[in-house]
Amino acid sequence: MNKSDYEEGSKLNLARHKALYQHAIDNPQAFWSDAAQSISWNKPWEKVLDSSQAPLYSWFEGAELNTCYNAVDRHVEQGRGEQIAIQYVSPVTEAEYGITYKELQSQVSRLAGYMDSIGVKKGDRVIIYMPMVPETAYAMLACARIGAIHSVVFGGFAANELASRIDDAKPKVILSASCGIEPSGVVPYKPLLDEALVQSSHKVENCLILNRSQYSAELTLGRDIDWQLAMKSAPFIECQSVAATDPLYILYTSGTTGQPKGVVRDNGGHAVALAWSMKHIYNIGPGDAFWAASDVGWVVGHSYIVYGPLLVGATTLMFEGKPIGTPDPGIFWRTIEKYQVRSFFTAPTAIRAIKRDDPDGDFLRDVELSCLNTLFLAGERCDPDTLKWAEEQLKKPVIDHWWQTETGWPVAANLMGSAPVAVKPGSPALAVPGYQVEVLDEMGESIEANASGNVVIKQPLPPGTLTTLWNNEQRYRDSYLTMYPGYYLTGDAGYMDEDGYLYIMSRIDDIINVAGHRLSTGRFEEVLCQHEAVAEVAVIGVEDKLKGQLPLGLVVLKKGVTLSDEQLYGELKSLIREQIGPVASFRLVSMIQKLPKTRSGKVLRGTMRKIADNQSYKMPATIEDPQTLELVRNTLTRMGYADALV
Repeated sequence: MNKSDYEEGSKLNLARHKALYQHAIDNPQAFWSDAAQSISWNKPWEKVLDSSQAPLYSWFEGAELNTCYNAVDRHVEQGRGEQIAIQYVSPVTEAEYGITYKELQSQVSRLAGYMDSIGVKKGDRVIIYMPMVPETAYAMLACARIGAIHSVVFGGFAANELASRIDDAKPKVILSASCGIEPSGVVPYKPLLDEALVQSSHKVENCLILNRSQYSAELTLGRDIDWQLAMKSAPFIECQSVAATDPLYILYTSGTTGQPKGVVRDNGGHAVALAWSMKHIYNIGPGDAFWAASDVGWVVGHSYIVYGPLLVGATTLMFEGKPIGTPDPGIFWRTIEKYQVRSFFTAPTAIRAIKRDDPDGDFLRDVELSCLNTLFLAGERCDPDTLKWAEEQLKKPVIDHWWQTETGWPVAANLMGSAPVAVKPGSPALAVPGYQVEVLDEMGESIEANASGNVVIKQPLPPGTLTTLWNNEQRYRDSYLTMYPGYYLTGDAGYMDEDGYLYIMSRIDDIINVAGHRLSTGRFEEVLCQHEAVAEVAVIGVEDKLKGQLPLGLVVLKKGVTLSDEQLYGELKSLIREQIGPVASFRLVSMIQKLPKTRSGKVLRGTMRKIADNQSYKMPATIEDPQTLELVRNTLTRMGYADALV
């Protein structure tokens, strides 16, 4: 799809989108009953929406199904067993191969059979601590096949973080691998797993270990079994029917401190919502190639590497590598061309990294991308400059959309499969049908168009969203439902314009108060990224005796920039003064080589803010490179906003 073709008819589609949205609000039972026809059910529902336990709601009460059957077996039964289900691409190991739906069915049913043979039953928990390899998807689907509840923990998490999740989920078995592969080299997982099992109070009797050729793990006698050896004798097992309201998985939110916060996803609503989103948002159907460049350890990997594409019979790409350095900034584009990807989904931070290393798009010159319809961005706020750069380079629609681990699928998005509307840079477009999004002030009153406030979603949330927190319903209520009764608190701040377009500017905690003026750090970053020398930027609020807080900008420059610090400093201050105004009091800015981020690409603004204000902080378990925090501390110390590194 060309950008010009997409923009035609957007006004008509705006009305179409709003009609769908209103239908989902006025009659959610009819809307979601119709959407559920795309799923195969073993037993029909008695109620589409059960509100008897409000503010806790459930979808498709009384129904039964199996998620693995819907994602795998039914496609084989429908004659598409030879279609590629998972295309594995691993630049870091120079391995590429496809797994057909028939092969996937065989692998998954054997693994499910093995777990059943060691006593894993419906409702038991299984922790999956693995890298980006097809066996990780097999593990998730095998759990779904027998009704076990999987909890994927990002491979390479520190032992104490893994131990806390073991104690919270109390798994019957752990599925792991000898190692993961990063651009920097091999990352052994097995020693981390062994240490976590020593630290945890919950004892796990069985661990299934996938030994990779890059690193051979020593197995613990009596507890560990080799994956390949177990599969040789494992029996096949059929799909087990489970209740639509039964948990499918637990996913712990990144950066958890103290007691883990496990988001619970059900089976029925999850399948319905993801299948709907694949068609209406991502414009993907049977046989199409879809690629979400994320990790299975994050919610994007759950929803749009494994479950979403497979539920609609698409081919999903599983990629073990990075946007740059494995081997160069052109790897994404060559992969899209080679496997004829129709829709591509990645994080803005990945595009910024490519833009930083290849600002003129040289690595795109010899790549033919006629197969690609749309680039989707999510995971963090996308600044308009990054979106515009991607549009100019790709000549394709670039669609920012917004959602959370808790929601499991997009809250605000452009419906590229049914009603594509005009793009407004900086906005993830309109609320998706099923989500009644509003912006409220601190007193719970609605805010007028273009005024900032707290972004909330009126209950009930649509299917596929979190149903509770694992073993902690009270924390679920306190964290999300208490501040605004009748609403779910997203934790994000932003505004809606007169057309209903949503703008997510920052987390609620990232609103800074400059002499009584509430300003969004996201707005500062949006302006600073407009400068041609800036690759990416993070703005945090730091304490100030006179004004309460001041904005401080940490800026990463594009490669080859020759401007002096003094010239760049003056130009950045002028940009803020022109577009935000003198009220911003923007005078603190420093260049930095690299921003500290989680492995999923989120900038650690909260941690940086604590460093600047000399508050204690815990090294986030999800941090990609711990050295980046030391660089930030050194920079802030030179500026007088942090104690010297001890």
